[in-house]
Amino acid sequence: MTTLRLRPEDPADEGPVARVLAAAFARPDVATPPEVELVDELRHSDAWIPELAMVAEHGGEVVGYALLTRVQVRSDEHSAPALALGPVAVAPHRQRIGHGTAVVQAALDAATELGERLVVVLGDPAFYRRFGFSRADEMGLTSPWSGLGEPWQALVLPPSTIDEGPPPRGEVVFPAPWSRV
Repeated sequence: MTTLRLRPEDPADEGPVARVLAAAFARPDVATPPEVELVDELRHSDAWIPELAMVAEHGGEVVGYALLTRVQVRSDEHSAPALALGPVAVAPHRQRIGHGTAVVQAALDAATELGERLVVVLGDPAFYRRFGFSRADEMGLTSPWSGLGEPWQALVLPPSTIDEGPPPRGEVVFPAPWSRV
């Protein structure tokens, strides 16, 4: 029996990751889905955190991907770091068998180990609720996607020390590559 292996992306994974993204986000109106270019642009930006680009490998094949990159939460008082989850993708022939859940959980676990506090995502509430995500607007977080309601979500990760204050509130500012998706 072949098991699912979860690990950070390495440089040799760029092509396989692009293929998974292209297959998972395929649309008849575009040759290359924007999510493929988004990941490539994020890889070459200050938002990139190599330990938080997670692949799921099955039988030596990359079949899943979850990416966490740096965003900022800005308020009148200050700016605080946070993470954006996405894109998340699973190869069509491996969907609906838990690979998406596994690769997202691996990315969130890695973020917790790095001492990160807050993750935002725009996605299906039914899927992301299983990880503890809830409405971001109810947590005092805004973004260009705030008006979408339930799909705009956030998750507070466990604090690394008992002295940590509450998670930041304010406007979530995404790096430039996100504006093209």
